[in-house]
Amino acid sequence: MMKRYLSVWFPDWPLTRLRRKRFALNTLRTRADGPETRLPFVLTEAGPSGLVVAAANHRAQTLGISPGLGFTDARARAPKLHAEEIDRTADAEALDRLAHWMIRFTPLIAIDGVDAVMLETTGCAHLHGGEAAMMANIATMLEQNALPHQMGLAGTAGAASALARATPGKALEEGGEEAGLAGLPVTALRLSSDAVQLLKRFGLTRIGQLYGIDRKALARRFQSKAAAESVLMRLDQALGLRHEPLDPLRPAPLKSARLACPEPIATSEAIRIGLQQLVADLCGDLTAWGQGAREFVLHAFRADGTRSSVSVRTAQPVRTAKHIIRLFGERIDTIDPGFGIDLLMLEAHRTGLMETSAAALSGDLAASDTDDVALSALADRITARLGSGAVQIARPQESHIPEVAEPRIAFEGAIPDKPASSRQAGPRPIRIFERPERIRVLAEVPDGPPLHFVWRRVTRRVVRADGPERISPEWWKHSSAPPPATSPKGAERKWLAPKLDKRADANLIAEAREALSREDPGEPIYPLSRARDYYRVEDETGRRYWLFRDGLYGDGRGGAPDWYMQGLFA
Repeated sequence: MMKRYLSVWFPDWPLTRLRRKRFALNTLRTRADGPETRLPFVLTEAGPSGLVVAAANHRAQTLGISPGLGFTDARARAPKLHAEEIDRTADAEALDRLAHWMIRFTPLIAIDGVDAVMLETTGCAHLHGGEAAMMANIATMLEQNALPHQMGLAGTAGAASALARATPGKALEEGGEEAGLAGLPVTALRLSSDAVQLLKRFGLTRIGQLYGIDRKALARRFQSKAAAESVLMRLDQALGLRHEPLDPLRPAPLKSARLACPEPIATSEAIRIGLQQLVADLCGDLTAWGQGAREFVLHAFRADGTRSSVSVRTAQPVRTAKHIIRLFGERIDTIDPGFGIDLLMLEAHRTGLMETSAAALSGDLAASDTDDVALSALADRITARLGSGAVQIARPQESHIPEVAEPRIAFEGAIPDKPASSRQAGPRPIRIFERPERIRVLAEVPDGPPLHFVWRRVTRRVVRADGPERISPEWWKHSSAPPPATSPKGAERKWLAPKLDKRADANLIAEAREALSREDPGEPIYPLSRARDYYRVEDETGRRYWLFRDGLYGDGRGGAPDWYMQGLFA
C-alpha cells in the first residue's frame, strides 16, 4: 500500500492565532474583527537591518506591504499602519495544540514548518468515507472554528504541501505526482526566498521546467552547493525519488480502535458503553496478532474541538477485555464531556508477545506457588486506584546490610529470584526503611537495648527486647559502600573528622579528609563505618520495632553511638 499524505496549510497563521485569542478574551466587549482585520495591520520582528514585516493582513497587502518588507518602508506606504511584535513561541504552541486536536483523524501527525500540519492518512481514509469525504470533514470542522486553511493530498509529503499552497483542495491519484506538479510554481516546493529568486532569474518559474534540466548544470548555477542541494532535495521529495521522514508528535500505537458517535454523548454511562465496544474490537485485533499491551489510552474528542484523555498501565501485556474495562472503571468519571463527545478512540501502547500456557489441573501440579497472572492483575488494580509506582517489591541482593540487601523497585509483573547465597542471621521485619531514621534514646543500657526512646516525636517505653545481632561494615567495599544512615552534614559528619582511630589505614584517612573537603556536603561519603547492633523491641502498646545502635562504646572512633530505626514488624 502506497503512503498517502494530507497537508493542511494555515495562511497567515500568526494573524489567525492572534485574532482567535482576542476573540476569546473580548467576545462580550468588542467585535470579533479587531484592528488586525479592519485596518492595515502587520506583525513585526527584528531583522538584520532593523524591524521587518513578518505577517500582513489583507488590507495591508493591498497597499503593497508583504512579509520581508522593512517596517520603515511599510509605514511610508501606509501612514496609519498598526503594528505589533510577533510572538513565535505562542504561534508554535498554538499550532502544536491544533495538531494534537487533529489526532482524531489519524494517529501520525507532524508539524510542517511554522504554519502547516502534515497528516499521514494511509489506511485511515476509509474510516471517514474515503479521501474526499475526509477532506470535507476536516474542512468543515476547521471552518466551524474560524481557521482559514488550504489542503492538498498526494502520495508524498512534498507533493501534498505543494498542492495545499498552489491548488488548494486538490488530491492526486497514486503515482500522479510528476504530472500533477508540473504546472505549479516553484514557490510551492517550500524553498527559501533566495533560491526562488535565483530560479526566477534563470526563467525557471514552474516545477515542470526543472524536470528536463541536467542536475549538474542546475547545481552549477547556484553559488552555494547547499542551496543547489536544497532545491534538488525538495524536488526529489515531492516526486517520491527521495524519502522524506516525518517527525510525528508521538509514536503511533500498534493497534487502535475508534468509535464515532452519531450524536454527542455527555454521560459516564454512555462513555462506558462505548469503551466496552472499543475494548472488544481492540482485544480482537491484539489476539489476531498474538500480542498484548501494557498501556491503554482512551481519548474523548469533544464537539468543541478539545480532547480529554485517560490511561491505564499493566504490569504484564494483557488483552483480556474484562480486566481492561475494570481498570478504566474509576477513570471514566474523570473525563469531562463538555458540550458532548463525538468521537472515542482507544490506543494500545507498549505492546509485546503474550506468554500463554495451560493452567495446572491442581495446585499440587503447579510449577510455582505464585500465580503470576493473578498477582499482576491485583497489582494493576492497585495501580489504577493509587497511581503509578504504588506497587513495589524488594529485589534481594548479596549484602548483609539491610537497606542494601532489599532495595525497592517497581513491580513489573514478576518476582525476582532470590540470590542463592543470600542468608539472614535473624528475623527481618516486613517493612524496612530505605534510609534508617534517627531516634533519640532517653534511657539506655551499655551494650543493651534502650529503655525509652523517641521516634517521630512520640516517646515509647520498651517492655520486651531481643538481641543484639551484630552486623559489621563491609570493609572490602570501601570504594562502593552505601551511604551512611544519616546525611553527612555538620555535626553528623564528626565521625569522619581527624579524630579517627590512629590504627586505621592511612589511605582511608586520606580518603575521608578528601571527602570532607568536597563542595557538595550532601554527597554520600562512606570510607569508614562502625559496627551495628540490632535489637527487636516491643513497646507497651504491642508495636514491634527493629532498631540498631551505630557503633560501640569505647570503640575509639570518637563520640557516643547513635541509634536509628531500621524497620517495623507486622
